[in-house]
Amino acid sequence: MKKIVSAVLTAAMMAGLFFQPVETVQAEKNENKVLTIAHRGASGYAPENTMAAFEKSVDMKADLFEIDVQMSKDGEIVVIHDTTVDRTTNGSGKVKDLTLEELRSLDAGSWFGEEFTGEKIPTLSEVLDEYRGKSGILIEIKSPSLYPGIEKKIAEELKERKLHKPNNEKIIVQSFNHDSVQTFHSILPSVPVGVLIGYDEAGISSEEMNEFSSYAEYVNPSKKMVDEDLVDRIHDHDMEIHPWTVRDRDSANALLDAGVDGIITDYPDYIE
Repeated sequence: MKKIVSAVLTAAMMAGLFFQPVETVQAEKNENKVLTIAHRGASGYAPENTMAAFEKSVDMKADLFEIDVQMSKDGEIVVIHDTTVDRTTNGSGKVKDLTLEELRSLDAGSWFGEEFTGEKIPTLSEVLDEYRGKSGILIEIKSPSLYPGIEKKIAEELKERKLHKPNNEKIIVQSFNHDSVQTFHSILPSVPVGVLIGYDEAGISSEEMNEFSSYAEYVNPSKKMVDEDLVDRIHDHDMEIHPWTVRDRDSANALLDAGVDGIITDYPDYIE
């Protein structure tokens, strides 16, 4: 019997049918993995851009969570999406007109649910200190024209924590303002950057694609623009694609079928 088994194994190896090494299989798995990126944290389950939402993202095993950053009146980098505090807090006014102390005094959770009463607007430094090593973080620069110098301040926060090291693969910076993306890239070229693209039925031109590829590692468009052809074009330029924002399983499945590299979603559990 031993001779028969040995003969079968030998024949299989000679025919190239034997199992691949574990390392090779694992590498292929990782290469084909679609990243789950929790939009403003797991914002389908907790108030957006709060520590509760980021903690939920980690609990749900998302690969990264996305945050939006702006600047307070006294120059602190804070995590909030809108340029005003009206929608997501119990206060009112523009972010840029409020000091950090004033922003931190607001309730950023009860609008979502009573159990989140008392959640605060976080600072970028708090998020980096709490979650570096626990989760990747996709940092979106919001309305940078309102905040001159914000790119340099973000870069300083990353450098202070040594999160600017090459091949970190844990921090990505993006914006709809592509000039801001280029400015950040010029300050800290070791940190990968992405360009956000709003829906445009004309799509992305070859000229735009070539320009993006000169400085960006990611092109992140509205999910409504994505098909297999766009994914292939982005890949042909050695960039990756993380579309936004998925809020239903059908959209998630369509993007997976198109071959995207990551999906930005309010519901991390929709990406399987």
